[in-house]
Amino acid sequence: MNLTFMSSFMITYHHLNYIMKRKTELEKREKKEQKIKKRNWWFVIYPDSLPNNWKDILNLSGLPYAISPLHCDDLNPDGTPKKPHYHVIVLYQNPTTFRNVCTLTESLNAPHPQYLDSIKGAYRYLTHKDNPEKAQYDEKNIELGNGFNYRDIIEITKSEALKIKRELTLIIKEREFIEYYSFILYCIEEKNDDYFEVASTNTIYFQAFISSLRNSKKEEKYAKMLKEIK
Repeated sequence: MNLTFMSSFMITYHHLNYIMKRKTELEKREKKEQKIKKRNWWFVIYPDSLPNNWKDILNLSGLPYAISPLHCDDLNPDGTPKKPHYHVIVLYQNPTTFRNVCTLTESLNAPHPQYLDSIKGAYRYLTHKDNPEKAQYDEKNIELGNGFNYRDIIEITKSEALKIKRELTLIIKEREFIEYYSFILYCIEEKNDDYFEVASTNTIYFQAFISSLRNSKKEEKYAKMLKEIK
């Protein structure tokens, strides 16, 4: 028998054997997933395959949900653009099955859902917050519905709190806030919960900084008056 033919036959045999084993493994995994019950799930949706009433479907489901900004700048490992998509997190009141969640994803023409072990990690992934090597998206463009409260899920890390503290300190200086209450009202009017949380939990620091700024302005004014008199 021709050696080339035998070699080709063996390669084909091993390849088919690998495919069959892989298929069996995937089928077992899918059956296992279908038996899993979890409260928190997420999935990907693609704008070009969504029904026109997709947001109505999410709202009518009654499930608290979070929709990421449109991921339109993501890249594949080879550098080619990924298909634009959204990530969606949905929270069930009680643990539910993979099959039950699929009834929702199928109505949105979406791929199979995945259960979540960490809502916090998933929520941060909506903007790639912990993945600086990936395209970054604005957290303000996350859309929440049906009572999804991210403040109950997301905690500001110490490094993030420090960064916001520095940012607010510069804002006080630039806007020349001379009263703490004016500064707090600014944080509220900005509708930035992170600002408000850091400002209201670092009262002593910000009051001292504002007081110091106010006194320095008085000293500058007094020095200017003396100079004009002379």
